[in-house]
Amino acid sequence: MTGFASLPPVPAGEPARDELEVLREIQGILAGERFALLTGAGLSTDSGIPDYRGPGAAPRAPMTYQEFIGEADNRRRYWARNHIGWSHLRRADPNAGHAAVARLEHRGLLTGLITQNVDRLHEDAGSVNVVDLHGRFDQVVCLACHRRYSRTLLAGVLEELNPGWLERALSAGVIEMAPDADATVEDAALIGSFVVAHCPACGGTLKPDFVYFGESVPKDRVERSYAIVDEAGALLVAGSSLTVMSGLRFARHAAKHGKPVVIINRGQTRGDGLATVKLDAGVSEALGWLAAELPSL
Repeated sequence: MTGFASLPPVPAGEPARDELEVLREIQGILAGERFALLTGAGLSTDSGIPDYRGPGAAPRAPMTYQEFIGEADNRRRYWARNHIGWSHLRRADPNAGHAAVARLEHRGLLTGLITQNVDRLHEDAGSVNVVDLHGRFDQVVCLACHRRYSRTLLAGVLEELNPGWLERALSAGVIEMAPDADATVEDAALIGSFVVAHCPACGGTLKPDFVYFGESVPKDRVERSYAIVDEAGALLVAGSSLTVMSGLRFARHAAKHGKPVVIINRGQTRGDGLATVKLDAGVSEALGWLAAELPSL
């Protein structure tokens, strides 16, 4: 994990004039008290990880939890795609936005960080008080015995079960990546040849240790997230379209209790009607500006 002293510097580029005016308004709202921060996939796009719903994002149909547990062929298809996606996502590094968030926390400005991302880049950048709302891509869990394993360990097992498969897949043509380490692969024969690994302890079904569409966020994570919002004077949403209820509920909760809701995101969000201020701009640059301009507490 990178220490605060070695974090990359905030970018020197200045926001556009109209964006700067909105940022100053946001600064006025957030200054003087700690705030909660909710981040989404839009923060990791500068690390080379595509988002689901941002401007220009390709339409995606992620596998649901019910599909995953319902059919062995679906699990084979998912793990084949994840094997490719993991090879890409594990090489991603934190960007300036992640570094700015770590600075905000280090300076005592955050009550906590709630992230919808599973890429663990906040932790890699030095953030500490993080709720990984949707789980983490670097672990897998057995659905039968509930043991957890490193995704790196599983990658080695999958390589042994499928020698040369990844190289053949990557040479087959363009492959689209998704922020949950999934990858879109259309070669049915290639997918059909993939051998799935099972739990080494009980032989049960292994699943990435993150929340699928159609699956509920664990109650303890939700409660920790509400506590972060309750302790805050405001909620800042950065890089999330708030399309799914797992994140939108915290914006609604903050607004219901009279706390300002600030949204920084490219494009519309489902929470725009709740926003005290909305900035349609690049997330990393905006967070970098705020980390540099907000006074420490």
